[in-house]
Amino acid sequence: MPEVLIRGVRKAFGQTEVIHGVDVEIEDGTFVVLVGPSGCGKTTLLRMIAGLENITGGEIVIDGAVVNRLPPKERDIAMVFQNYALYPHMTVRNNMAFSLLLAKAPGNVIEQRVSRAAEILGLAELLDRYPRQLSGGQRQRVAMGRAIVRDPKVFLFDEPLSNLDAKLRVQMRAEIKELHQRLKATTIFVTHDQIEAMTMADKIVVMRSGHVEQAGDPLALYDRPANLFVAGFIGSPAMNFIPGKVEPAGFRAENGTLWPLAAADAARLAGRAAVYGVRPEHLVLADDGLQLTVQVVEPTGSETQVIGHVGNLPIVCLLRERLLARPGAAIGISVDSGSVQLFDRESTVRLGG
Repeated sequence: MPEVLIRGVRKAFGQTEVIHGVDVEIEDGTFVVLVGPSGCGKTTLLRMIAGLENITGGEIVIDGAVVNRLPPKERDIAMVFQNYALYPHMTVRNNMAFSLLLAKAPGNVIEQRVSRAAEILGLAELLDRYPRQLSGGQRQRVAMGRAIVRDPKVFLFDEPLSNLDAKLRVQMRAEIKELHQRLKATTIFVTHDQIEAMTMADKIVVMRSGHVEQAGDPLALYDRPANLFVAGFIGSPAMNFIPGKVEPAGFRAENGTLWPLAAADAARLAGRAAVYGVRPEHLVLADDGLQLTVQVVEPTGSETQVIGHVGNLPIVCLLRERLLARPGAAIGISVDSGSVQLFDRESTVRLGG
């Protein structure tokens, strides 16, 4: 499978530029997820890779060849859409075989590829059914099978799980990841769901307003977010942000509360205005900690999400313990200073190594 290079790619609709000089390197055989809020440009970028949108500037290179002016059918890619895009009057077998029939592939090749894809996706017993006779998950598998039979250079997925219920989404995430591991195919997957991105990707590309904010492996983005936007987007529940100033004794929030900070950071950044970031899962119960006034307790069984305030600061905690506190009660919380992130107040860039 080839690599995909996106070099200085821009896209404008009239006078409005929506993709601003994006650079992304997608290595051979990797599973890359483009993630970001609605309107960030991730689907537009995917459609430019597919050839469904013209490129205003820059280059897209697939397997060493610039494909800017090539029509979609000549790019040797296969795309799986959000709405499945199956032909309702065709059986599963014919839906999967359709692109090969158009290409006038030999009958034995078509049968071999369809059978192989059906076996991989667990569709062998459904080949003679019609889309209306299938569940949402089965239709998604057929759409994936239609892509597999083409044996393309690159697989493109445009939010393929967004129409599925929560349980089926989890199942299909695992199936798509397992499929990638089996085929070892270069794959580009678009989603707005950062949980999907974290669990599926070899590499995540976080986008906002047509720019790439950060690209890297999932844990690198979680542990070392480049800026406030990435820190708040990656992780669920979202990171807590506390504005204030670094002091030799720790981090002094604007409401006067003192939060723990690694001694080296406190000494190095003393006097600097910053934003203190701590993830909900890094807060723990502590009798001698900061006092949090409980607003809402949301037990899930294995974890308890607590929403409250420290002074006038809204704080979310994700605790391993079961908590019976009622709204209005006060609990003590603490944080391991080693898990704290600091961000510059003006530039929003993360401070430190």
